[in-house]
Amino acid sequence: MKELISQKMRQLAPELDPLRIGTGWTKEDLAKPQIIIESTFGDSHPGSGHLDQLVEAARNGIAEAGGHGARYFCTDMCDGESQGTDGINYSLASREMIANMIEIQANATPFDGGVYIASCDKGMPGNLIAMARVNIPSIMITGGTMSAGPELLTLEQLGMYSAQYERGEISEEKLDWAKCNACPSCGACSFIGTASTMQIMAEAMGLSLPGSALLPATSPDLIEYAREAGKQSVTLAKEGLKPSDIVTMNSLENAIMVHAAISGSTNTLLHLPAIAHEYGIEIDGDTFDRLHRGAHYLLDLRPAGKWPAEFFYYAGGVPAIMEEIKDVLHLDAMTVTGKTLGENLATLKSNGYYERCQKWLDAANKKYGIHITKEDIIRPYAKAIGTNGSIAILKGNLAPEGAVIKHTACPKEMYSAILNARPFDSEEECLDAVLHHKVNKGDAVFIRYEGPQGSGMPEMFYTSEAISSDKELGRSIALITDGRFSGASTGPVIGHCSPEAQAGGPIALVEEGDLIELDVFARKLNIIGVKGERKTPEEIDAILQERKKHWKPKERKYKTGVLRLFSELAASPMKGAYLDYTVFEK
Repeated sequence: MKELISQKMRQLAPELDPLRIGTGWTKEDLAKPQIIIESTFGDSHPGSGHLDQLVEAARNGIAEAGGHGARYFCTDMCDGESQGTDGINYSLASREMIANMIEIQANATPFDGGVYIASCDKGMPGNLIAMARVNIPSIMITGGTMSAGPELLTLEQLGMYSAQYERGEISEEKLDWAKCNACPSCGACSFIGTASTMQIMAEAMGLSLPGSALLPATSPDLIEYAREAGKQSVTLAKEGLKPSDIVTMNSLENAIMVHAAISGSTNTLLHLPAIAHEYGIEIDGDTFDRLHRGAHYLLDLRPAGKWPAEFFYYAGGVPAIMEEIKDVLHLDAMTVTGKTLGENLATLKSNGYYERCQKWLDAANKKYGIHITKEDIIRPYAKAIGTNGSIAILKGNLAPEGAVIKHTACPKEMYSAILNARPFDSEEECLDAVLHHKVNKGDAVFIRYEGPQGSGMPEMFYTSEAISSDKELGRSIALITDGRFSGASTGPVIGHCSPEAQAGGPIALVEEGDLIELDVFARKLNIIGVKGERKTPEEIDAILQERKKHWKPKERKYKTGVLRLFSELAASPMKGAYLDYTVFEK
């Protein structure tokens, strides 16, 4: 067994033992492998409100394996609760603060291993970033997904209901019904948004037990997985297998291939590069674009597909996805089981895993009065929904570093278009114009100064929903921003436009009436004309250079606090918008 760091530190710090005894540890506990249990438990939202149950299950598993678990908490905020307010500006910054706080908690006192428990948009990547920084033998437990409501209602449909109500298409009573039934249980929102995607990414990278990602949050199977993960954390601590031994370029490529197969959230392009950066591995939008090209998109779940995320586990979860795309995966990648990905997949076939999943699917069919099969949820590779991945990175004189579009959620009519520029310097102005029919077919609607340096890079969820829920606008205009979108967003929406406006990127120089070229297949996003008149590329370059001479960055929105820090240090969206401390070296 590897020598435990906790026992070394007890000799160096004589106050350590009595202080832990005062916390409730016994003398016997002090000599055991010491495991930190980090979670985002709190009353902040449904995705974190139930995690205390998983904490206790993991702690029981740790005790069964001869270790001692210590509970630490750093709860997360809810993007959904903050939508439409300046509170959403704190969202991406909160990822960094969660990682910072966990780094402090885990490194201030000695631990031999770690268990990380989270469910949602920033809690998941915040914990995964921290896991890399702390880099002690560790395992991730994901908090699962909430149940669907009546009529299979899920939360991402609220934006549609809200926009319909604003346009007078539904009654206030119908809107209130949707509000009261969209979140019937704890867990992450029941669609393949950022929370669900990042739970899946944790398993795909090899950091969670196989088959454990995105279970229904109320399932007894999830409690059992948490207990087993607790036990495994002690084994990892004794063997010394660290996250840095697991997360490699190969395991990250596995995760991106799974991302393509599930049509995962575009926010993954912020989170995976930031996680990889902590391991000294550089990936960016081009990495995603390269791996998505020709990839088979298989998962028929919302928002791009038909079914709630609850059905993911019933169809076999991440292992079932991996079985379908096995030929493009690195099966020799190491995982937290101490075995390779290929070995894990073989074990699941023989231990009854898929049979358990089928029983849950049978029960769901009965509960919801439907009849669907595993293949209705996860399509066979040869019968894929699409065969070119799910996202594309667009580049050109408008986005030299790139911009992202989730083309599986975009109407095909908008794959190639010449559009008329309508720039807005805030989401509020743009949303008002969309809702009150002040934009027209053929417009390219811009929301700028909403990147990391501009306002913290909030989601443009309400505006994207207002557009995609409009039968005419959703198939005739594009929304382009240096901000980002919810994982639930659909429609012709293009985000992460880099460099951002606050940094002087070309998006800041767009003027009313510029002609915008959008070509998803050719991966192009360009300004090709002025005042409705086409220009040569050389003429456009000269015009942009002239405009840049008269441009000045906007006054900083936040002058103190966390958002000032984030806006000063955030890297480009295409690099992951992590805190880039190299600015101090310049």
